[in-house]
Amino acid sequence: MKGEITALATIVALTTGAGAIAFAADDWGKFQVEDRRSGYTYATAETQAMQDDEFANPAMLWVEHGEEAWNKVDGEAGKSCNSCHGNAAETMKTVGSTYPVFAKDIGKLENVEDRINRCRTDNMKAKAWKYDSQNMLGMVSYVKRQSLGQPMSVKIDGEAAPWFEKGKAFYTQRRGQLDMACSHCHVDNAGNMIRANTLSQGQGNGFPTYRLKWQKPGSLHRRFRGCNKQVRARPFKTGSDEYLALELYVMWRGRGLPVETPAVRN
Repeated sequence: MKGEITALATIVALTTGAGAIAFAADDWGKFQVEDRRSGYTYATAETQAMQDDEFANPAMLWVEHGEEAWNKVDGEAGKSCNSCHGNAAETMKTVGSTYPVFAKDIGKLENVEDRINRCRTDNMKAKAWKYDSQNMLGMVSYVKRQSLGQPMSVKIDGEAAPWFEKGKAFYTQRRGQLDMACSHCHVDNAGNMIRANTLSQGQGNGFPTYRLKWQKPGSLHRRFRGCNKQVRARPFKTGSDEYLALELYVMWRGRGLPVETPAVRN
């Protein structure tokens, strides 16, 4: 009973006060595939223009940092990313649209951050980078930028299937003092207002994303942690198996949407 009251109060708060926004039946082109819409379609015209212009998009500074790091020798092995992978525009072209993937050699799901750190520790003999550090955000942004415009297409079958199911269960599970699931905002109320913000479908095709609120880019796992905190739930660690599974499910939800890294959001 308590959970039902909480859920009802939440829905009322979402759809009253500032009011729900009635979106016109716009043709969003590549930013909409069937019923799936990029967060770009919920952004203001000013925010969209900022993302579209490479000179105005503040996250491009991190992309440039990542490009420098790609060619920088680091670690005891005396290697750079370029030493093994060469031209990122060719070798990283599909990474942004297909990760996370199940890595058979380590027996678990792996996202781009994990893959970068494995390359650093195993091949370069260099120190791993922390999630959401400048180096990691720069490198992930640079790598995923090579897939710009490609449709999201993660694999959820085979050995990735159990991870997908865990991510799906996480997405629909009520949690925290507000007794809410991810789906309550990003499925049931996409397009409605929550305080001064418009709820989107919560797609992951633009991460790392520059949030105006953060004044810097952030990883998808940082966003997961923020959402968990907002419903008064204890967040998991960035890079945790729970968030890796959720990342796979979220990326599947955005199947067909174009890679936008680095996107700009409010």
